[in-house]
Amino acid sequence: MSAQLRPQETTQARLVLLGTGTVGSAFVSRYQALQQRQLSLPALHVVANSRIALACGDAPDAVLSQARNAQRGEGEPVHRQEVGRLVAGDIVVDATASEAVAADHAQWLAQGIHVVTANKLGNGTALVRARDIRAAADRGAAQYGDAATVGAGLPLLRSIRALVAGGDHVHAIEGVLSGSLAWLFDRYDGSQPFSACVREAAAAGYTEPDPRIDLSGEDVRRKLLILARAAGVPLEAEQVQVDSLVPSALAALPAAQVDGALELLDAPLAERLQQARAQGLKLCVVGRVDAQGAHVGLRALPADHPLAGGRGTDNRVAIHSDRYCAQPLLIQGPGAGAEVTAAALLDDVLGIVRR
Repeated sequence: MSAQLRPQETTQARLVLLGTGTVGSAFVSRYQALQQRQLSLPALHVVANSRIALACGDAPDAVLSQARNAQRGEGEPVHRQEVGRLVAGDIVVDATASEAVAADHAQWLAQGIHVVTANKLGNGTALVRARDIRAAADRGAAQYGDAATVGAGLPLLRSIRALVAGGDHVHAIEGVLSGSLAWLFDRYDGSQPFSACVREAAAAGYTEPDPRIDLSGEDVRRKLLILARAAGVPLEAEQVQVDSLVPSALAALPAAQVDGALELLDAPLAERLQQARAQGLKLCVVGRVDAQGAHVGLRALPADHPLAGGRGTDNRVAIHSDRYCAQPLLIQGPGAGAEVTAAALLDDVLGIVRR
């Protein structure tokens, strides 16, 4: 191993946080709480977003506020400038949803810099990018912590990878993979329009600022790709059929006009709810991959279906394999929220430090 790629000692490793939104803020809060519990953590060196990078020092809360209020700068993207100053053994925490940041994951790993991420655009888009990330992590001393990309840190990826490593064959994975959509269809009972539920979910922070991102099924597609690839299925994004809940008229609007047009959702969803109730079924948005293909869409499930029992923002995932053939392995827990996502990021950071 060359001198410049020799990992630093744990006590010298530096931590760079990319992203100062809700997840980044929750990460800093949990980082401080773990410090108070005397856990051994790398120094939080820099906090950065797309506009500015700031040395963290002893006042991370003030730094977060300053970064959120910063004006956009010029020149090379801030994250590249800052990560360019790191060396092997340092850790980048990607709490963004940035395509530009995800595109650099493999390069950082190849340089010996660990990457911990909640950003699904690394392993959840083009298969070639996911393979580059895996190859870079396998070649060098750097690790890729991606537990926060699916299920907000539920032991999904860890369980699937452990089954495969143990010689099990995974036949199918199906799940309620979106905390926001789980909450919406748990809440939606016909007593108010679906659009009112969407506005309530947005106000609570469960959906993206533009709820079409959630309702389109794209988020579920990315999570399904990540799970499938962990199981050894080389699935391309275009191989996943996605049935969007967004009518074409709503999809065509600029973001500023979306809230005023959410009522376009109401009639189609009311009809789906009525049909499901007439058969004693529950509506859930489900992603499934098996030997026949991969699909994301709204399904009407019987009450005793493994995926029908979740509440609130619960993710609920069933893994069918040789080992779990008569009854699937079922993993359930909160699948949305900045706090649980931040906890998953810190878990991966601590795992890197301890290894």
